[in-house]
Amino acid sequence: MEKKTLVGFALLFLAFFANFQSISSDAFDCYDACSTGCVNPDTRLMARCDRKCSIRCSADLKTSEQLGKISGLGHP
Repeated sequence: MEKKTLVGFALLFLAFFANFQSISSDAFDCYDACSTGCVNPDTRLMARCDRKCSIRCSADLKTSEQLGKISGLGHP
């Protein structure tokens, strides 16, 4: 009888929490995600990191623009 009660509560618990939606953290774009990690008290290192982010994410921005044009959801 105790096992049935425990299984019943477990199923009720599972059914209750199965309906919750989790919010995933997601950066707006590549540059935003990269530059968030550039926080540094040394301004020279921060500027260097920022330049690296602009280089790294420039290809990503071009790719997303091309995909938008292909799918019909291009940027204005």
